[in-house]
Amino acid sequence: MPTKRKTDHDSHQQPPKPDSEQAAEPATPAGDAPAAEGAAPEGGDADAADTMTGDSQPGDAGAGEAEPARIEAEATGDDGTTGDNDVRMEELASQLEEANNRYLRLAADFDNFKKRARQEQLDTMRHAAATVVERLLPVVDDANRALDHAPEGVDEGWLKGVQLTVRQLEDVLASVGVERVSAMGAPFDPKLHEAVGSEERADQPEDTVVVELRPGYRMHDRVLRPALVKVARRPS
Repeated sequence: MPTKRKTDHDSHQQPPKPDSEQAAEPATPAGDAPAAEGAAPEGGDADAADTMTGDSQPGDAGAGEAEPARIEAEATGDDGTTGDNDVRMEELASQLEEANNRYLRLAADFDNFKKRARQEQLDTMRHAAATVVERLLPVVDDANRALDHAPEGVDEGWLKGVQLTVRQLEDVLASVGVERVSAMGAPFDPKLHEAVGSEERADQPEDTVVVELRPGYRMHDRVLRPALVKVARRPS
């Protein structure tokens, strides 16, 4: 019996492989089998590693702290351009001051121009009026001489009418600034008087106007014509 069981057991064993087949099969390392049985997928291990170590990286912590600092810098304007802004503000202030000074100079120049233009206009008007007045003065002289030498027995109404006409003409001349030069009893003034002779007078100072031959007129500060006069001289 023992011999038979041994025979049956041996009958079920596989026949030995040839030497060529045993040499063809690769040898499996002894340390790889446990690693293969307990190994997890590579992708899962990478994600887990990233999840575990992601919050503890120094670079991410620094970025989290820099973000609030950047927001605060933008809110306060402290972004590194404060110096440039100050320089720009100084330049704008300087340009504003220069523009203001230029405006003041232009305003003053324009005001002076208006004054000069107004004065030139007034001078032109006065010159034009003076030209007309100079032509009227001989008419006034003739009218006054006619009144001074009015014949006796002339109609009083007619004489008063002529006197009124001459007075109105003189009033019109006065309205434009014409006035008569004072001569009688005044010291001789070569700007206002024109001496055509002299008389010995003991009762008057020398070079005093004692006779007025023709009245003189001036308009504002302009002498239209000097007065023809005679002056006193000391008796010889």
